[in-house]
Amino acid sequence: MGVSPREITLISEFASTAIEDDLNRFPTVAQHRLWELIQGSGGPGVGLRVAGLAEMGRLHVWDYLIAGAPTLSEGFRYASEFLATVADPALVINVAPDGPLLTVGYRGSPYSEAVDGQISEFVMSILMRRACEVKGAAAIPVRVGFAHRAPKRHGYLADEFGTSNIHFDQDSDTLTFLDPDRTPPVLSPDPELGRIMRLYAQSIMDSARPVRTWIENFRGVLITVLTAGTPAGNVLDEVAQRLSVSSRTLQRRLAEQGTSGRAEIEVVRHEQAVRMLLDTEMQVSSIAGHLGYSDHRALSRAFRRWTGLTPDAYRRRTDLSAT
Repeated sequence: MGVSPREITLISEFASTAIEDDLNRFPTVAQHRLWELIQGSGGPGVGLRVAGLAEMGRLHVWDYLIAGAPTLSEGFRYASEFLATVADPALVINVAPDGPLLTVGYRGSPYSEAVDGQISEFVMSILMRRACEVKGAAAIPVRVGFAHRAPKRHGYLADEFGTSNIHFDQDSDTLTFLDPDRTPPVLSPDPELGRIMRLYAQSIMDSARPVRTWIENFRGVLITVLTAGTPAGNVLDEVAQRLSVSSRTLQRRLAEQGTSGRAEIEVVRHEQAVRMLLDTEMQVSSIAGHLGYSDHRALSRAFRRWTGLTPDAYRRRTDLSAT
């Protein structure tokens, strides 16, 4: 889609080692940033082109939940129930049977109009493609609704979904099918295999691990650098080097998070000073050295600012309260 692997790995959550683990779950903000890159390089219709690359099985066990169900309605319900195997648990798929009509809706997390539109088109295309894997032409929708505004040209959507009955500015993204189970499935469902797939999907959700956000990665590296006794003036440069970004980029990303290097250093020094005072018998001068202070007096001034006490007084008071 015109996005290089290097650009993807600049989003810290998408390090190659994280991507390769099926149990990792990436925060929505990181996924939005990835879609922002995709939309910026691919332009209108890129959501459908990404969906076209997602062949059956690319979305792991989730892909087979629809195929393993006896009806399309049940398949979509399973796809909704186990959506967290491939997406943020905050995202929702709704299934609404109404006589011969079956409507499947999707609600995502708002980010920006351009990106939200591409994500919606991707999701709707994936849902239709998986339905067609099971029901063939019977899974061509009779109506498609999108929450985003109509693009200047949207003939590509009619080509993708097989209908010109497409509406925009709707309450949610929807696909409506007319009696999709009137014809037998392309492949006969195996109820036992479907049950095994659902059990496996549940085990994946139970074992899933959230990937650390960029700010969490930053703070972990900051603790490592600070507690190694790095001089205060060199701390952020060292952190930037370890995160493979420039110092200017580091400061910009911190500003995007509503914080700054100085504020983060202050928080970490406070937390680590308290931990070392309570959990070790280190002298205050040694703690000051570990946290990059010039001497124990500098740490004492900072500690008074944080707590109103000197480090020694804080340690004595804590020891007395514990007895």
